[in-house]
Amino acid sequence: MAKTGKDYFGMNRVLSIILAIIPITAFILGFVTRLMEGKIVAALLRLLLGWNIIWLVDLVLMIVNGRIMRLLNV
Repeated sequence: MAKTGKDYFGMNRVLSIILAIIPITAFILGFVTRLMEGKIVAALLRLLLGWNIIWLVDLVLMIVNGRIMRLLNV
């Protein structure tokens, strides 16, 4: 599925940053975002590892450029 806009379903940047600050919300939205992109392996890695370092990196990247980390593009 093609992406049209920023991460977290094209929401505005302030709302995306607020959602990224909350760990469980960032975990779920990061997983769903990668699934919607059709990146199954990356979504599974987020499911397994998304609660720790990936959350912190996503938070920083969301603040800096409005997108979550693309560790694996598979």
